[in-house]
Amino acid sequence: MVSNCRKSLFFKLGSCIVFVAAAMAMTSARALDSIYKNGHIFTMDSKRSWAQAIAVESGVIVAVGPDREVLKLATKETAVIDLAGQTMLPGFHDLHVHPLFAGISHFRCVVQEGADLQSALNSIEKCAKNKTQGQWITGRQWDVPALGVVPHRRMLDKIVPDIPIMLRDTSGHSAWVNSKALQLAGIGTAPIELEGGIVERDPNGQPTGILREEAIDLVEKIIPKPDAETIDKAMLWALDQMLGYGITSLTEASGGFVAGPYAELEAYARLADEDKLKQRARICTTWMPQSEEIELAISMRNQFARDRVRTDCIKIHLDGVPTDSHTAAMLEPYSGQVEGRQDEASKKGLLLLEKEMVNQAVTRFDRMGLTVKFHAAGDAAVRTGLRAIGAARKANGYTGVMHDVGHCTFVAKDDMAYGAQIGATFEVSPYLWSPSPINESISNAIGDKRIERVWPVRELVDSGALVVPGSDWSVVPSANPWVAIESLVTRERPGGSDDSFGKKQAIGLIEALELFTVNSARHSGRSHQLGSIEVGMLADLVVVDKNPFEIPVNKLHRVHVTQTIINGQRVYVR
Repeated sequence: MVSNCRKSLFFKLGSCIVFVAAAMAMTSARALDSIYKNGHIFTMDSKRSWAQAIAVESGVIVAVGPDREVLKLATKETAVIDLAGQTMLPGFHDLHVHPLFAGISHFRCVVQEGADLQSALNSIEKCAKNKTQGQWITGRQWDVPALGVVPHRRMLDKIVPDIPIMLRDTSGHSAWVNSKALQLAGIGTAPIELEGGIVERDPNGQPTGILREEAIDLVEKIIPKPDAETIDKAMLWALDQMLGYGITSLTEASGGFVAGPYAELEAYARLADEDKLKQRARICTTWMPQSEEIELAISMRNQFARDRVRTDCIKIHLDGVPTDSHTAAMLEPYSGQVEGRQDEASKKGLLLLEKEMVNQAVTRFDRMGLTVKFHAAGDAAVRTGLRAIGAARKANGYTGVMHDVGHCTFVAKDDMAYGAQIGATFEVSPYLWSPSPINESISNAIGDKRIERVWPVRELVDSGALVVPGSDWSVVPSANPWVAIESLVTRERPGGSDDSFGKKQAIGLIEALELFTVNSARHSGRSHQLGSIEVGMLADLVVVDKNPFEIPVNKLHRVHVTQTIINGQRVYVR
């Protein structure tokens, strides 16, 4: 076997047989930009081959193979980088992330994950010390299981009565506000006609200070929006964090959520024009019916498009989250009731839009060549999203646009095959899988039986549908793909744990890497350029300090990125 490989310029690396690249016909006078040698290069090509070296010219991979062959192409002008035995992979994709929200949150009031009530209140009180009358305290991230009690406005009133406060929970789908914020928003005992949202009230009709889904906007809309300087600072911080994790392509999953659709599209274009945006970014503008501002932004999207900025995506929120809020739309009732609520939504969740409206919207956007990304956590919402994609396929035929159903916390088995049939993508959130306060909340809301099928990735992969990952950062503490990859493989806490769920939904390491590379590139319509290390592909690469195939799977979260390369340029070096 080895002798045959040598004749074909193949070589053996560890226990894996590796291919050699083409492009050996290059003339010796042709100057390469760079050669990376002496590495363990997992190419993610169709054979899942390994190599030792690659050559890059003008941002494109022009040779892949053994050191001895690739180094023959070097000239005096070629930069030769010694990987020193480290592992190189295709650059990672994060197809559901919120860089601006993550950056803004970083510079606002942050409750530490898992904080109990007193710790949370102490953090909020510290945030108030730097505020004055007329300013707001905004931030995140609380969870009912960690607090140990359902929060109330009076808890905030005791420590900060005069400055308005709005704190989103970890999921971002519930908010905790004080009386001052309610007063400024005009939320009192009078009933509010609100579609797709809930103002929680006590038995006397007084608002408790907990707002769910669209009700949050009653307060959000009166909070001053960040200016361009604040947006850029937040974005650059977040994008830099992601470079350190080897994320070379990203999808902003809720464009307009923080600063409005124009401001956020403009921010990406501005950073690209100033050569400050290193990653390849796709912006999904959040759509809501009857919003003239959003429709105008969508119609003007092309003026914000750049070489590394795609504006061809629409985000549609179908439901909430299957936590203590009971706002994810489920096919079967939740376990138990929400304290103080008797509304229908507390039983089977909340579908935020009428099904026919969703069908019409997706059909229209599909006809325009726009990709639709759904927020769909509950199985009823997932079904609604899939049926809308099916309606678009029936009306328009297959346009080549790959719409995706995001999160997929719960998916009915029958809907998986249907999704594969209509060419839908299932986007999963592996960063959320390991036991944590938010998952404790999901377990309490759903019950022990259904929690074993939470994020059913094994079943989704086996269905033949395309499956891709999204971090949902900053709903999670970090966008580190290796934490997610370990969770995909173990379904346990990073490092291993006794408390786990959904063990049958675990997948293999190569399958997990496929989600972040070749699958993501295919979904984005760029599998001819990205997702693998092959001749002719763009040189978007990540180098890590450990070979993931040579360490225990419960140590994958300890893999660290040492270099991130985009278009052949090293944009991060540890």
